[in-house]
Amino acid sequence: MDFIDLRLQYLAIQNEIDTALKSVMTDCAFSAGKYVNAFEENFARAVGAKYCVGVNSGTSALHSALLGLGIGLGDEVIVPTNTFFATPEAVSLTGAVPVFVDCEPVYYGIDYKAIEDKISSKTKAIIPVHLYGESAELAPIVDIAKKNDLHLIEDCSQSHLTKYGEKTVGTFGIMGCFSFYPGKNLGAYGEAGAVVTNDDQLYLKLMAMRDHGSYEKYHHDFVGHNYRMEGFQGAVLNVKLPYLKKWTDMRQQNAAIYRKHLNGIGEITPPSARKSDTHVYHLYSVLAKNRNKLRQYLLDNSIATGIHYPIPCHLQKAYSHLAYQCGSFSCSETIADEQLSLPMYPELTENQIEYICATIKNFYQSN
Repeated sequence: MDFIDLRLQYLAIQNEIDTALKSVMTDCAFSAGKYVNAFEENFARAVGAKYCVGVNSGTSALHSALLGLGIGLGDEVIVPTNTFFATPEAVSLTGAVPVFVDCEPVYYGIDYKAIEDKISSKTKAIIPVHLYGESAELAPIVDIAKKNDLHLIEDCSQSHLTKYGEKTVGTFGIMGCFSFYPGKNLGAYGEAGAVVTNDDQLYLKLMAMRDHGSYEKYHHDFVGHNYRMEGFQGAVLNVKLPYLKKWTDMRQQNAAIYRKHLNGIGEITPPSARKSDTHVYHLYSVLAKNRNKLRQYLLDNSIATGIHYPIPCHLQKAYSHLAYQCGSFSCSETIADEQLSLPMYPELTENQIEYICATIKNFYQSN
C-alpha cells in the first residue's frame, strides 16, 4: 500500500486536467500569465486574503516573504525546530539567523510559551508552522508579535484550508506562505507555492520580487529572483482548487476511522485536534513506541509510511555552527524518535485503514 496514491486523484479529474494542460500549450502561457493569475485570484478568495502571489515553490514563498520585509544580514527570526528544513533554510538564505524554539507536546507546533525568551534586539519576525494540517496556537503568538513589534509570517505549507477558530490560517500575520508540492492537500504537478497578504505594498513588491525585481519589463528596481509560477502549475491548481473542500472532508473522515481502529493500542498516540479549529490532516501523524521496528514490520506487510522528521532542524549538520546539542529541545527530539506518518489521502478506503490498524495491533501483540 502506497503512502500516498496521486494516480487515483488524477484519474478522477483526468479530463479536466488534460484539457487545462492543453489550453496552456495552445496559448503558450508557460510562465506566469493568465492561468496563474486565475489561480491567484481564486486561492486568495479561498483563504480569505486580499492578494495571492504565485511562486515556484513553498521555499521561494518563505524566502520572498522574508525579503519583502527587508530581513537580512544581522537579523534573527524565530522558528520551530520541529518542522521541515525549508522553514529555517529560507531564513538563512536571506543572511539572517534562525533562532529555534521547541514544540509543545500535544499538537507539536511551536511552543508559544518559549518564544519570548528567544526575542532579542536582533529579532525581526516569528514564523509559526501549521504542522501536519493542524494550526499553531495563534492567539498568543499574535499577541507576542504585536507586543514586541515583530512581523508574523505563517508557514502554511501543510495546512490548506486549516482554520484557527473561524479564520483560515495564512491570514493572521502579515503574510502566509503555502507549498503546492505534489503530495500536499492541494498539490501541483511539479513544484509551486504562493504568498498571501492583505498588504498593498507588499503585494506589489512580491510580484516584482518573483520577476527579477521588475515592476516593468526590463526595468529592475532591485535584485530579485526568478520565482515565477509556471502556467502548467497554475492551470492544474485551478482545476483542483474547487475539489479541495471535498478532499479535506474525506481526509477528516479517514482520520476518524483511524482513531476508531487505533483505540486501545496503548503504544500509539494518535494526533490531537483542537475542537475549536479545523485540522485538515495533510499527514496522519502518530507517536509510536518502538517506531523503527514497527515501520519495518508495516513495510514487510506492504504498508509504506513516512517519518516527519527524523532529525530536528537544530541538530542538522547545516546548523552545526549554531552549537545546539542533543537535549536542547527535548520535546522535538522525542517526536523525532517516535513520530510515524501513516498512509493518508482522500481516496484511502476504510478497509485499507482497518488493515493498517490491524497490522499495527499484530506488531505490538507479538513484540
